[in-house]
Amino acid sequence: MISVDDLSFEEIERILNLARDFKEGKVTHISLEGKTLGLVFQKPSNRTRVSFSVGMYQLGGNTIYLSPEELQLGRREAVKDVARVLSRYLDVIAARTYSHKDLVEIAREASIPVINALTDLLHPCQALADIFTIREITNSFKDIKLGYIGDGNNVLHSLMLAASKVGLDLSCATPRGYEPAQNIVDKAMENAKATGSKILITDDPIEAIKDADFVYTDVWASMHQIDELENRKKIFAAYQVNDNLLSKAKKRCFVMHCLPAKRGLEITDEVLDGDRSIVYTQAENRLYVEKAILALLLKRV
Repeated sequence: MISVDDLSFEEIERILNLARDFKEGKVTHISLEGKTLGLVFQKPSNRTRVSFSVGMYQLGGNTIYLSPEELQLGRREAVKDVARVLSRYLDVIAARTYSHKDLVEIAREASIPVINALTDLLHPCQALADIFTIREITNSFKDIKLGYIGDGNNVLHSLMLAASKVGLDLSCATPRGYEPAQNIVDKAMENAKATGSKILITDDPIEAIKDADFVYTDVWASMHQIDELENRKKIFAAYQVNDNLLSKAKKRCFVMHCLPAKRGLEITDEVLDGDRSIVYTQAENRLYVEKAILALLLKRV
């Protein structure tokens, strides 16, 4: 699974429904005993590494973590050689790479399933956990609005694709010059025609969160952009999710963040720790969604 857009609506429903059953303790017959997941990571990770590892353990399988220092993907060894060799040992790979191109190459060259655990372009597991969290609260995507404030990054890209696939309305506000990639926008708009999802792209954060049921933000500079942070602080200053901005959304809106958060930058402590915040539920739900993905990919359902 490289992108949410690789999945049909029915496949997304299967993932979300199985994740719900895992969370509610209704699934006891699925076992991945004897199966091994390889975590091929070029970037640091907290939630993704731990949730995949714990999920695989709970399903009876094993996990091997390959750190950036050990692997040196594309430097110590060609990407295609890594993919081909690991396919001889493992049953599934979850790869986190800087370059989306490297992830695509791993998936092309591997003879086993490959899961996108984050690239500079997409973060599909996060988006699936996010829409799972939204549906858990609302029981439906119909007439529900998600407002995203901040950088047009990999998280927003996957959110746009996921929302447009399931009929969730999404309005995003980014500073000019930091909009989501046009090819992602085009694909989301195409999907939205079939599902009725309303997609809005603006540079006005107030417009984006007007009447929003959920307000979402992410860091202003991703891991590979950290040298841009000081400059971005000035550009993104009006895009902070704080009590004043939230007053423009629905009175009882929920606040989302994929974490890690830069407290005091894209979001204030008061909001992140407040009673509207569901960020830790989002993080927890990564576990159930990833367990569902693993079980479905390894055809144990």
